[in-house]
Amino acid sequence: MSSILSLPAPLPSLRWLLPVWLFLAAVVLAPAAQAQVQLRGTVIDKETNEVLPFASVAVVGTGNGTATNLDGEFTLTVAKLPLTLLVSELGHLRDTVRVTSATQALRIGLASATVVLPEVKVGSYPFQLVDRAYRQMSRNYRRKFYGKAFYRQITRLDNAPTELQEVVWNVKTNNARIEGTTIAQGRYAAVPALTAFSNFSLYTKSYGLFDAYADTTKSLALLSPTVVKNYELELKGIVSGPDSTKGGVAEIAFNTRPELTKYRAEGTIWIDIDTYRVVRYHMTTPNFTVSSSNPNQKFSNPKMDIEMSFQQTEGETAPLEYMKVNLTAELAANKQITPISVSSFTFFYDTSTQPTNLRYAKVSLQDRDLDAIRSIKYDPEFWVNNSVVRRTPVEDEVVASFEKKGAFGTMVKGAAPKADVRIENGRIVK
Repeated sequence: MSSILSLPAPLPSLRWLLPVWLFLAAVVLAPAAQAQVQLRGTVIDKETNEVLPFASVAVVGTGNGTATNLDGEFTLTVAKLPLTLLVSELGHLRDTVRVTSATQALRIGLASATVVLPEVKVGSYPFQLVDRAYRQMSRNYRRKFYGKAFYRQITRLDNAPTELQEVVWNVKTNNARIEGTTIAQGRYAAVPALTAFSNFSLYTKSYGLFDAYADTTKSLALLSPTVVKNYELELKGIVSGPDSTKGGVAEIAFNTRPELTKYRAEGTIWIDIDTYRVVRYHMTTPNFTVSSSNPNQKFSNPKMDIEMSFQQTEGETAPLEYMKVNLTAELAANKQITPISVSSFTFFYDTSTQPTNLRYAKVSLQDRDLDAIRSIKYDPEFWVNNSVVRRTPVEDEVVASFEKKGAFGTMVKGAAPKADVRIENGRIVK
């Protein structure tokens, strides 16, 4: 039995790369651990009191920072107090908060930024912004960032969780994508089901806004010299920044032109109109098909969503803050239709420009997520009260349901799923 889910041809930023053997360098421990302080808090809209998910919280003058979870909450470990936090969120004015004590949770309110349409509304303006963002990203593409990334993936059949994977990578990135990873810790849990995804993380590891090795004359990516040829753009507005002397962030809606039939995409990109740096990007595409050699199984209505957000730092380039990749479809089997969804969330932290002595492996179509998890010893203490892992509390009930069954570890004992979804030769094969 085999089911195939074909990728868009060609997917703008998916590169086919050869596998690289992983080597983990020796880690030199600090001679003594310093006392640390843990800050807790919530970021809200000052006017509505609504929580602000994915707001950036950073210690001024350092590379230490985090982002709020879906409930606007954050935890941040710092070396000492007092200090000043810089808090920012797209659509709100950034603000600074002086912190002298960690005894009580912080409650930080941000004022809404003004959204306006500039006087210059000519159709060429959003194209100019995207073109300059492309040139800026190309110019700074070789700047590297090093840090860690927490990856969580959940598979659901008929809204019931059937598979849960959590991994921490050592990661190397640039201003457009992940360049390489090496696994630090991982765990996996599953129940018998129709499908299980063995390398869904490939989408996160391989997708990017720009590819220095791609043929720019044939590129279907939004950030490319062919944007005018392939896309329709609309300037939705400009979010004013905290400094009135600066322009703010442009919100631009995009969709592929109707005459472009081989690849379809739509979404929104946010660009800083002073630095031309991409702040956030969200894209949806239905441009792949699912088929099965089993006449009793058929897939329909597939949709892929990809979102990327970059840290709100000063300058022309910024590291990734988070990535979200979601796949939905419907599986028809034995006259029953079962909705399928696979969602992943990757949060980047402890990011710096200081190179490491680690060997980062480039993504490969031969990669298997569970093989990587099996290759390292499962450390349950690593996951207990881990503040980074608990960044997505909306999924805590899913984690708890698997933990109650004693399912976590390198693998789940018991019957294997009936089918396995993996990517081979540019296609997802079940």
